Amino acid sequence: MMFSKIIEDLKMNFNTNRDFFNKYLKSNPNMIYSKINEITQFVGARYGIDLKLHFPDPKKIYIFDSYGSENIGIVVDRFSKKFSISRELVKSKAIETLPGATVSDAYMYEGKEGVRISFKKGRLELLPGSIHIWCSIDKDVENYVNWILTNVLVKH
Repeated sequence: MMFSKIIEDLKMNFNTNRDFFNKYLKSNPNMIYSKINEITQFVGARYGIDLKLHFPDPKKIYIFDSYGSENIGIVVDRFSKKFSISRELVKSKAIETLPGATVSDAYMYEGKEGVRISFKKGRLELLPGSIHIWCSIDKDVENYVNWILTNVLVKH
């Protein structure tokens, strides 16, 4: 499963529905949010994942071109507690792939593992069964998430 393919598919589905978004974007943000959820569920189902767009800044819902290019959550298995590979490898790959990244253990309770990756433009939160992207997606982030989906969040 490649993240690049998922976001390409997601953006294509948003663009297919561009007329709907243009019609209701200013007048009915609740309807827009429902349509976003419908599209993310549709695309996520194609890949066997739970896909979400997050709007930490509620005004971002009005910026159609940001859909699928930032603040994305991908859940592969919400019940996983341990990474499928060494957590140290996950962290070292982040430092290697994401310039200026600082990496720390996170969400380490009840036998669970997690990693938080912070950098100038945002952060990634990685759990054994999910990744949450809290930034705009550039090539570095895209490459790291491709690696994560291929090597860490694979279903066994």
